[in-house]
Amino acid sequence: MTKKEEPPASQVPRAVRVASLLSEGEDLSGDDQGDEDEDDYAYERVPNGDWHTSSLSSSLPSSLLTPELPPHPMDGLPVGPTPTPLVIKAGWLDKNPPQGSYIYQKRWVRLDANHLRYFDSNKDAYSKRFVPVACISRVAAIGDQKFEVITNNRTFAFRAESDAERKEWMQALQQAVAEQRARARVSSAYPLGVQGSEPHDHAGSLELRGFKNKLYVAVVGDKVELYKNLEEYRLGIGITFIDMSVGNVKEAADRRSFDLTTPYRIFSFSAESELEKEQWLEAMQGAIAEALSTSEVAERIWAMAPNRFCADCGAAQPDWASINLCVVICKRCAGEHRGLGAGISKVRSLKMDRKVWTETLIELFLQLGNAAGNHFWAANVPPSEALQPNSSPSARRCHLEAKYREGKYRRYHPLFGNQEELDKALCAAVTTSDLAETQALLGCGAGVNCFSGDPKAPTPLALAEQAGQTLQMEFLRNNRTTEAPRLDSVRPLEKHYSVILPTVSHSSFVYKTASAGKLLQDRRAREEFSRRWCVLSDGVLSYYENERAVTPNGEIRASEIVCLAVPTPDTHGFEHTFEVYTEGERLYLFGLETAEQAREWIKCIAKAFVPPLAEDLLARDFERLGRLPYKAGLSLQQAQEGWFALTGSELYAVFPEGPCEEPLQLRKLQELSVQGDSENQVLVLVERRRTLYIQGERRLDFMGWLGAIQKAAASSGDTLSEQQLGDSDIPVIVYRCVDYITQYGLTSEGIYRKCGQTSKTLRLLESLRLDARSVRLKEGEQHVDDVSSALKRFLRDLPDGLFTRVQRLAWLEASEIEDEEEKVSRYRELLARLPPVNRATVKALISHLYCVQCFSDTNQMNTHNLAIVFGPTLFQTDGQDYKAGRVVEDLISHYVVVFSVDEEELRKQREEVTAIVKMRVAGTASGTQHAGDFICTVYLEEKKAEAEQHVKIPASMTAEELTLEILDRRNVGIREKDYWTCFEVNEREEAERPLHFAEKVLPILHGLGTDSYLVVKKHQSMEAMLLYLASHVGETKHGMMKFREDRSLLGLGLPTGGFHDRYFILNSSCLRLYKEVRSQRPWSGAPETSHRPEKEWPVRSLKVYLGVKKKLRPPTCWGFTVIHETEKHEKQQWYLCCETQMELREWLATFLFVQHDGLVWPSEPSRVSRAAPEVRLGSISLIPLRGSENEMRRSVAAFSADPLSLLRNV
Repeated sequence: MTKKEEPPASQVPRAVRVASLLSEGEDLSGDDQGDEDEDDYAYERVPNGDWHTSSLSSSLPSSLLTPELPPHPMDGLPVGPTPTPLVIKAGWLDKNPPQGSYIYQKRWVRLDANHLRYFDSNKDAYSKRFVPVACISRVAAIGDQKFEVITNNRTFAFRAESDAERKEWMQALQQAVAEQRARARVSSAYPLGVQGSEPHDHAGSLELRGFKNKLYVAVVGDKVELYKNLEEYRLGIGITFIDMSVGNVKEAADRRSFDLTTPYRIFSFSAESELEKEQWLEAMQGAIAEALSTSEVAERIWAMAPNRFCADCGAAQPDWASINLCVVICKRCAGEHRGLGAGISKVRSLKMDRKVWTETLIELFLQLGNAAGNHFWAANVPPSEALQPNSSPSARRCHLEAKYREGKYRRYHPLFGNQEELDKALCAAVTTSDLAETQALLGCGAGVNCFSGDPKAPTPLALAEQAGQTLQMEFLRNNRTTEAPRLDSVRPLEKHYSVILPTVSHSSFVYKTASAGKLLQDRRAREEFSRRWCVLSDGVLSYYENERAVTPNGEIRASEIVCLAVPTPDTHGFEHTFEVYTEGERLYLFGLETAEQAREWIKCIAKAFVPPLAEDLLARDFERLGRLPYKAGLSLQQAQEGWFALTGSELYAVFPEGPCEEPLQLRKLQELSVQGDSENQVLVLVERRRTLYIQGERRLDFMGWLGAIQKAAASSGDTLSEQQLGDSDIPVIVYRCVDYITQYGLTSEGIYRKCGQTSKTLRLLESLRLDARSVRLKEGEQHVDDVSSALKRFLRDLPDGLFTRVQRLAWLEASEIEDEEEKVSRYRELLARLPPVNRATVKALISHLYCVQCFSDTNQMNTHNLAIVFGPTLFQTDGQDYKAGRVVEDLISHYVVVFSVDEEELRKQREEVTAIVKMRVAGTASGTQHAGDFICTVYLEEKKAEAEQHVKIPASMTAEELTLEILDRRNVGIREKDYWTCFEVNEREEAERPLHFAEKVLPILHGLGTDSYLVVKKHQSMEAMLLYLASHVGETKHGMMKFREDRSLLGLGLPTGGFHDRYFILNSSCLRLYKEVRSQRPWSGAPETSHRPEKEWPVRSLKVYLGVKKKLRPPTCWGFTVIHETEKHEKQQWYLCCETQMELREWLATFLFVQHDGLVWPSEPSRVSRAAPEVRLGSISLIPLRGSENEMRRSVAAFSADPLSLLRNV
């Protein structure tokens, strides 16, 4: 039979050449060839990354392909925990479909050490099929440049361009198979032909949009693998796998659907139920976490050969560790280590617990690790008792109990049994770099907190710090609460050892409930408590069935206690109760009949687990006492452990660096917020000039602390002193209302005279009384009359009144004094007698009313009218006594003298109001009105409530000054190569623009829409951009980019097609677009273009935003949006996409360079901290004014005639 000539690839029917994962002549249902076209067409609507180009040749000779492989789309992406295998061979091969059709399909084939994969194109990110090398049984030649790759169940036929190329492929495949089998024999990780070296985390069938049949999907480590069905999954032959280091999962509109997005493809899956969808989301998010969290840590720790195998059973690639024992262990042994308790082994993941693995801890594991660990802990393990990778859980448990809890196999130190000598030797060892000696001494009973004999450095930790031994310090910190092994009755040398524990003992009957793994939200009835005989002795709290029982029902070690809490009386069935929290995330509730019994038990337990360093806390009548990891500022690299006691609204803290207590006044906090995700929460406490970050390492006791601190920081009563207070002792509730009315209500007619809606007023007042600090009053959500009514009701309802019951009559009598000087002097005397909070509140309120009456031409509220309203309110009268109104009127009229307002303070008030009015007048003339032009909300790093800062924006403020002010407020230190920048974020366009450091902020605020905001964060690309500019000659840039135009006419977005290749030239004057490129000129590095550009824009009028809207389906993820506003205020915008991230950075750097005359980043950026604006009683916020231009002019004329000098040049 004459051989049928194969057509070239360009003539192959499109149904065969489409970018499908499953063409190959077979469909998901296994039906005939006719169904294949339908599947391919369905998949065609979901392109495989849009990597096809028209210039790609389908018949490139192998000689051009083999020596230099083209880059793969994933090669430049971040490397996950699984190293990307090195490509052994790649090139074009013809693939024969299983049906034996004569129409060959040209495929790009890649071979690495683990897989043989083939793709539609050398630009595709995801394969059409992958075959594990472990599944290949043999490779055979079949004539005509063809060869077969044979597995146990499938045969894959390929055809090369020549016999020589076929020989190269066969040799490469045979060598890869041989090496794979050799590795399998050494590791015994899995038998030949079985897929994967690790079990899946989640697997099952899912619908994938574009296919009529379900696929079998498996989440394995940091990858998601796609298979046609379960049978192929078991064989190991799949479609493709997705590296989750570039993936992201999110829920779709359909309740059962979710999307797995990558830079190259969106995989839209549908599950059987919502529950199943949640399971898939959790599994894929876990794969992302494993891919991105701390994969580098495992690789670095595995660099030491002993750390590549489990210290206990020898399993390969252990990805868990005990940070106090300094050994690397496998997942199965890690579960048993957790069962030993945190007092024996503190287990952390190499891949997941990113916050734990500091540089110091990694170095410690490289110095000690499994080599030193087993040299000490496993020095005497009999072969019959050694663990194997396949040992049962019970065998592991027994072995690890003997190894670490009992110290059965350890190498005994020569000083073992002599406590005094062990402690002396430890104090000497920690001043050297001999970590193995320190490990041996601690493991044989040396006291980690023993007294060194030096008052200046009383503990081994202090000695190590004094000697500069950072690794010793890390090891001692991790073993601060570790228990030394407890020996059995018979031991070598007949020596016994016991850990020195506090000499506290107590015993009595106590009522106890079952331990809980979560906070107790509900009241525990008396019937839920069981009477137990409790004994506290030798650092162990044991509870027995009765006083005659020998074996305890359970015990709590004092070293495992992390928190002791005392609920308010009558919280549970027993009036007096206390709670004990342990490192194992358990909560124990105890109850007693009398207060005396409860106090005695609380005192004894506290003494048992609180170290001498923090013993002064025991003298406090605390509600909660315990230890927590903390940071005293963002500049600290590592969290430390401090001791905290909560007493009323004060939080006392004792830190390792000194025994001094540092109380925080919780009601005076500037900020109380919770940051981070649910797994890594951080409680942020900000008071003046200090920020404290308390980390939620243990979720149970952290949530208890969080609730208690939030409750203590809230208002506890109705008096002024019991409210949340600001820095100047002004209640936050007063400050919130005054500030809002200053911004939005000064020109509101009848302000304070008009009443708000009763229901809204009461609801607002209730939320303010509950937690005024968390209430954000926003225009459009609260009306000024509702806020003013809430403030008046709060002041009227004060039990003691603003002027106090004791002094109220004296104030009223003073108003009747006829001599003005004598009357003012009497007011000043009475003001000095008020309590500090009352005095500060009176001054703040009168200062505010003084500003209100300055706009009486607009708001109709002069001094007399305000006095009529506030007299009865502040003195809590029925309105019949005219003297109350006279006092308020006098205080407003003589505001400057009574409250000693100096000339500078008054000048600032005048300037602020004048500036606002002038800007408002300018806004009226231009036909634009802005509310709150000078009050701006700026976010730090991300948009969320706890990260927002409200900043006053002067007309002269630059982006650099705004950035520094935000960083100063949050106490963020600026280190070298920290390029903190202010970004303008447009959520609707899904784009952001880094502001130039010298750019004025105020004009930007005028143009911000409701879907835009400012955020201060690090500019991740700035360093690379500066390096490019430093090495680049000239100020031009040219090259090809993908281009799409989108004009917004009359507010309508009218798309004008998809992305197209265009050539761009950027120089100091303009950006030019050319439709085509001619041949390159011999004398110039730039290609010759058409003499006339298709489009041209002045470069200084362009705004460049990073990002392109996803709905436009950009061809790459490296895109930016360019916006140009014409003289007719018509906005034009274009979307441009680069091929690489580096190319994008080069274009952005050039834009900044030409737009700002080469000043991309300040050569000597200012590092002078801007003083945080304090809450001044006499100052007012920068306020937007309302009303006509003439009304505002009249109001300002009554207040001040001089315009603000800083606005003269605006």
